[in-house]
Amino acid sequence: MLSMPTRVQNFLSAMLGALVVAVAFGALAVGGAFETDDDGSATTTVESESSASSATPPATSVRNATDVSALYDRVKDSVAYIAVRSSGGGTNPFGGQGGSGSGFVLDKDGYIVTNQHVVSNGSQVQVRLGEGDEGIDAKVIGSDASTDLAVIKVDPKDVEGGLKPLELGEAKALKVGQPTVAIGSPFGLSGTLTTGVVSALGRNIESPNGFSIDGVVQTDAAINPGNSGGPLLNSSGQVIGVNAQIASSGSASNSGVGFAIPVDTVREVVPQLKTGKKISRPYLGVSTGESRTGDDVVVAELVPNAPASEGGMRVGDEVVSVGGKPVGKPEDIAAAIADKQPGQNVQIVVTRDGERRTLNVKLGTRPESAQRQGG
Repeated sequence: MLSMPTRVQNFLSAMLGALVVAVAFGALAVGGAFETDDDGSATTTVESESSASSATPPATSVRNATDVSALYDRVKDSVAYIAVRSSGGGTNPFGGQGGSGSGFVLDKDGYIVTNQHVVSNGSQVQVRLGEGDEGIDAKVIGSDASTDLAVIKVDPKDVEGGLKPLELGEAKALKVGQPTVAIGSPFGLSGTLTTGVVSALGRNIESPNGFSIDGVVQTDAAINPGNSGGPLLNSSGQVIGVNAQIASSGSASNSGVGFAIPVDTVREVVPQLKTGKKISRPYLGVSTGESRTGDDVVVAELVPNAPASEGGMRVGDEVVSVGGKPVGKPEDIAAAIADKQPGQNVQIVVTRDGERRTLNVKLGTRPESAQRQGG
């Protein structure tokens, strides 16, 4: 299913994967810097909150500077600075061309979460945790462009003092106005903390492969290139999102609107990425938008030879329901097939020329890129 973002999409700047060219370890005075189809087969699970919290001291509230300092001291060694080497010239910690981003420790087995666009073109990856001086080799285990999430892994024996996982919160419990803390390596400045609030919920952004990421957390905590993949935390130090994009009017720097992949998506996707298997997602091949009155969801475009067009959908159809779930806004279509598998049949009810029609559509498998499929 192809449901492209509308209001936000028009002013999104380039992905924070416009990765900042990295500098050598220890080069900065701050202690050195570097700087996206559920097949249902995954059996690995994200470390539970109870087990993760065993490595985390009691929660600290972000109410004043002292509290923020205490929270920072508690979580700083769990935030990774990620350097990526790619082929070609230029300079980075490996003496070649590349960039950097951020990440956070998921568990004591060495798994680290980051953005797909941070590591997508890397031939070699290193991380530095907390204020450590040495880079640690890491391996990309799995990545998913559709959600802009990736999992890399280090050998726990290489981490002096051991790995300190962050606790995962719940995005569904968030409210606008709640405090947020972002920690990462903007412009290669590792260990940088910024604060703000949840400024909106349920946003849509475009993934690296052109599909829509739903349920995104918007924050005014300053996020800049290099923050990609780092954690967005709540006042208890729990991860509520993975910082991914910013919106701006032309500059690649922060303008007070940042977006984080919700932690609920992390809980769903990361266990599958840890298996190294490719995620297969259901696909309709339809682009929709709101009608002029805003009361209906209308088919705006159909991908040729895709399930929606093969199943009888037509441009101009008003979508009433998908798989028995009512459709009131464009993102409802993606949500309605999210728990389906490629190859399953779904009933789609549309209104065409004033008449209600029920169509039986066989879902396909989402392609690697929305753009290569004509939108």
